[in-house]
Amino acid sequence: MKKITKERVKQVIIDLAFILIACCIGAFATVSILIPNGLSSGGVTGAVRILQNYVSLDFSIMYYIGALVILVICTITLGMKEGKKILLLTIMYPAALMVFEQFNFQLLEQKDIILAAIYCGIFSGICNGIGFSRGYSFGGTDTIAKIIQKKILPHVSLSKILMAIDTCVIVASGFVFGRNIALYALITTIIISKMTDYVLFGFETKIVQVEIITSASKEIADYIMNDIERGVSIERITGAYTRKERDKLQILCSPREGILIRQKVARLDPKALVTVIHVDSVWGNGIGFNDIEKE
Repeated sequence: MKKITKERVKQVIIDLAFILIACCIGAFATVSILIPNGLSSGGVTGAVRILQNYVSLDFSIMYYIGALVILVICTITLGMKEGKKILLLTIMYPAALMVFEQFNFQLLEQKDIILAAIYCGIFSGICNGIGFSRGYSFGGTDTIAKIIQKKILPHVSLSKILMAIDTCVIVASGFVFGRNIALYALITTIIISKMTDYVLFGFETKIVQVEIITSASKEIADYIMNDIERGVSIERITGAYTRKERDKLQILCSPREGILIRQKVARLDPKALVTVIHVDSVWGNGIGFNDIEKE
């Protein structure tokens, strides 16, 4: 028991170190690149940028308020278990924003919106990738999407709700800051998404094959088909040592979807075995797949 406790403490310390690094990188992207160049983005950051145009408060304070509101609503609507997932970053990330605001440091020597959009996306993507790789969530629009899905739109996929929210924030940025800023925000959001995938799975991987051996195959398969909107194959296998039968699920998806699936599996069946295989090419009918007739 003592050994297990030490390993757990060691893991927590490592997680905290990575999360601290992620928060610092993300805060640097926002405070030292995005804000000084008058940019916006999707998600909670973009929403706070819009509100900041009308309320004379520091960005970090407004972000803290927004993050705490999301945490409270998440805990009430989705339960304490979901609230715990975003608790750490709800506290640490706005705190990092406050610290970086005190330095008043800017990465670019002079205002350059194009460079700012690119580098903000790169640093923010690195921040997200590190956080997701440790199994944590920033409690942003993804959490809001979960709440909307559960309470209002249970039959709409999470990815569609999330896309709609980010689109609304970016469009609103266009009305407040101008159309050019909204278009730059779209570029930043795309770079963030791509950079997150690169941090998680490298620069070459577009599709991964996820194999799951589990005793909760029905719940996991429902999540994959309804929320992730990917196909899944199931076969019955027998362990050579235990002689016990379990289901093996096989999915082809994007790296980001693979992370979401892994996190869901961890909640539904902590004893499951998850294998992720990098795939060079996939031909067939599916998002991100190559056209079998053209290749």
